[in-house]
Formats: sequence, C-alpha cells, structure tokens
Amino acid sequence: MHKSLPDFEMPNEEQVHLAAESFRLLSDPTRIKILWALLQGESSVACLAELADAAPTAVSQHLAKLRLAGLVKGRREGTFVYYSAADEHVRRLLAEGLFHADHIDRGQDSSAAVWPAPAAS
Repeated sequence: MHKSLPDFEMPNEEQVHLAAESFRLLSDPTRIKILWALLQGESSVACLAELADAAPTAVSQHLAKLRLAGLVKGRREGTFVYYSAADEHVRRLLAEGLFHADHIDRGQDSSAAVWPAPAAS
C-alpha cells in the first residue's frame, strides 16, 4: 500500500534511533520545564533549579543528558556555565509537544495554539 505513494520513504535506522532518544529524554517533566525555561533565554543551573522546582544537582544531571543528546548547549564564563537550547529544532519540538498536550481528547480546533512558541533569541 505505502509503496504506491509517490515520494514515500521510511526514515533510516540512525534517524529513527536518534529521534527516539530525543523523545525519551523529553519524557521527563523536569526536563520539559528546563528546556522551556532555556527557550526563553540563557540560564544558570541555580536559576533553572528554581524555575523547575528541583534541586540544583538534579538539574545539573538533567542538563548533562540533554547536552549529550544535542538538545542544549553550555557556555562557560569563569566558574559558571550558562545553558541555552541548542537550536530552533528544539524550540519547535517542545512547542509542538506542549501544543499537542493541550489538545489531547478535547476536540478543540487545532489551529488555535494555546502554547505559543517562545520568541527566538
């Protein structure tokens, strides 16, 4: 059936694996909060901990995993590290996930976004 569709192509194994890993990392509520905060602008672990209502050590561990997955990046300034979302793809991915969550089983018009994408930094 699908082979008859023009331009139909399954993603390759590497793409599937990397996408699944990104979704796995986004399955934690604290990580969602951290990423949302980072989409608003660069931030330190202490500030992110306060925003996410989590211990700084836990936030630091979450950031390490998100950084290894390429979802966040860090910038060192003296003894501090300031984090930000890696790129526009992260912004769109998270905004779509939150938008989808807001429309699950509600029968709402999917054209009216409740979660606007944060302003580009």
